[in-house]
Amino acid sequence: MTEQQFTVQAEPWDAPDGARLRAAQRAELDARYGSDDHEPGTAPTADDVPVFLVARDAAGRAVACGGLRPLGPGEAEVKRMYVDPGSRGSGVATAVLRALEDAARARGVRRMLLETGTAQPEALRFYLREGYARIEAFGPYVGSSLSLCCARDL
Repeated sequence: MTEQQFTVQAEPWDAPDGARLRAAQRAELDARYGSDDHEPGTAPTADDVPVFLVARDAAGRAVACGGLRPLGPGEAEVKRMYVDPGSRGSGVATAVLRALEDAARARGVRRMLLETGTAQPEALRFYLREGYARIEAFGPYVGSSLSLCCARDL
């Protein structure tokens, strides 16, 4: 796929495009895992994800999203990172991840954590390629046989 230009901006959690992208992510994960019971812990909401970003292509179409959930002093978790299948391989995931890291730094975050799953090998490859390293499971993911956790110091 040829390199494209994207804009990545903060949008309200409940805005229609972000809600559509998150619903598509849930449907894809439900299909991959064969159920809707594949996320340990509390599902993210507008109340605990103060940063939610949406990436748009040159035509203005929302094609990717991601959010930040504060975990504690100096740490935040990447939540609801998703790229529309037609835009995968375009560089938009990296654009969203870097924008999330910039937003995290601006909030005093020094370490980013994330969880992906055993049925998402391409997501794990992406995070490792982008400088994240595998870590022991944290928080609600401890003991989950489906969870793969990573972190990166900013």
